Amino acid sequence: MPLPINVIINAASGTSDKEDERRILADIFSANDVEARIELAKSGAEIVEMAKRAARSGSQTIVAGGGDGTVSAVAAELVGTEKILGVLPLGTLNHFAKDLNIPLDLEEAARVIIAGHIAKVDVGEINGRIFINNSSLGLYPDIVRRREQRQRLGYGKWNSLFRSAFKVLRRYPFLNIRLNADGKEMVTRTPFVFIGNNSYEMESFNIGGRTCLDGGHLSLYMTPRTGRFGLLQIALRALFGNLQQAKDFISLCTEEIWIETRHKQLRVAMDGEVEMLETPLHYRVRPAALRVIVPAKTEEEKSEETGEKE
Repeated sequence: MPLPINVIINAASGTSDKEDERRILADIFSANDVEARIELAKSGAEIVEMAKRAARSGSQTIVAGGGDGTVSAVAAELVGTEKILGVLPLGTLNHFAKDLNIPLDLEEAARVIIAGHIAKVDVGEINGRIFINNSSLGLYPDIVRRREQRQRLGYGKWNSLFRSAFKVLRRYPFLNIRLNADGKEMVTRTPFVFIGNNSYEMESFNIGGRTCLDGGHLSLYMTPRTGRFGLLQIALRALFGNLQQAKDFISLCTEEIWIETRHKQLRVAMDGEVEMLETPLHYRVRPAALRVIVPAKTEEEKSEETGEKE
């Protein structure tokens, strides 16, 4: 890495001491002769501003330290450029890092960045906004909004999440939508729509994981006209590996999706963050639009890839 790297750490992510993590990172980079500028961001707005500034700088590698929301905010400024994203999984869930097989240990993740193996991955886009994991409508954005309201009142994150989920599920609102995916139209009423960047595992104990981030498609999952009991049945089917037999569960892969509702604006979740967006909602995949540092492949993985190509 001939140029200095920019490291943006979300000071509010996770539960660890970010000043300690900054010192650890500085020592690791220095010991490996890597020049790094490490900044702590105190808010989401500051993360975006730092990412914009880093994207305009001479640095080739921009590192996001935090959870999926932090990584997504930084990635959005690098999509479509020759800049490279590094990931330090310092959040609570770290789905993007896990799907890229990036170690969750700080020192190991830093060494992946130093090694500098680069891959190109897809991103999703909705009305011009980027997401790296998924976007959803319906139940989940409502739960997030209520959780954030409780957190602003001083309640803890997990307490706020469970209380908010209980209230939303008790009310159980439906969305009336007109959905068009690759020219196929569907008019339905549903409690949620989930759209992923590439395909998500929806069965067994790997629910929520992705084995591929460069397949060049979006995945869509929803349950038309399903009540609370039906949603529970679907969850149980997913857990025991027979979700595809559920008649009220729709899944498909596509490159482009249009969603219309009678509302002029709709609350939409993107990588865990919620925004009000103008309708109609236009989703599309942007193949290989993001350059990201990943662990080097083992000889076994290389052999498997060669066998698949043959």
